[in-house]
Amino acid sequence: MAKLTVHHLQVGQGERIPFLLEELGIPYEVKLYQRSPFLAPPELKEKHPMGASPLLEDATSDPENPLLLAESGAIVEYVINKYGNGRLSLPPTHSSYADYVYWLHFSNGNLQPTIFRKFYARMFGLDEQDQRYQDTDERVKRAVGHLNNCLQSNDYLAGDEFTAADVMTTWCFTTMRRFMPMDLTEYPGITAWLKRVTARPAYQRAMKKCDPDEDLEALISAAGPPRFVPKS
Repeated sequence: MAKLTVHHLQVGQGERIPFLLEELGIPYEVKLYQRSPFLAPPELKEKHPMGASPLLEDATSDPENPLLLAESGAIVEYVINKYGNGRLSLPPTHSSYADYVYWLHFSNGNLQPTIFRKFYARMFGLDEQDQRYQDTDERVKRAVGHLNNCLQSNDYLAGDEFTAADVMTTWCFTTMRRFMPMDLTEYPGITAWLKRVTARPAYQRAMKKCDPDEDLEALISAAGPPRFVPKS
C-alpha cells in the first residue's frame, strides 16, 4: 500500500492532489499549513528547496528516506502512472488524447500565470487604463474564453470523460478566485462544468480534509468567493 503524505498550504492549488487521490481511491495523509501571512510558513519552506505547496511525500519504498516531489502537474502524472494504473489519463490511442494532454498543461502553463499576471498588475497599482493592464486583462479574457468554448460542447475538458485535466484546472475557477476575483457570468460553459466537477464525491471529501472552512457554494458561484485576507 502506498504511504503518501500531501503537504498542503491552505487556500491554494495543493487541493488538486487530495482531489486526485480521492478520485483514484489511493490512501493518503494530509498535513495542513496556514499562510503566514500570505505565503508558506517556515516549516513548509524547510521541507523542499522551492518552499511551496503542494508537496508529495512518498515513503512507500523507503520510509527512512521518503521521496519529496513538488509541482502539482508533476505530482499528478507521478501518482497516475505509479499508483493509479493510468486512470484519469487518456492513452495515446484515444481520440481525445491530444485534448487531454493540452488541457492537462493549460492551467499551469497558460491560464494560471496569465491570471496572476493580472493580479500583480493590480497589486502594483497599475491603472485599468494603463496599456500594460489592458493587455494583461485581454489575455485573461482570451484564455478563459478559449476554455469556455471547449466546455460549451463538452462535459469535460477532454470530451465526455472526466480526467486529470479537470482536476488540474478546477482550482483556477474556485479557490484561486480568492486572490484574483473573476466574474464568470459570461462563461456558462465554465459554470456548468464547475457544478459537475465540484459535485463529485471525491472533490467534496478532498475539500473537507484540506480546506474545511471554504464555502463551496461561494467558490463555484458566478460572482465568486470573498477575497482572501491574510491573518495578521
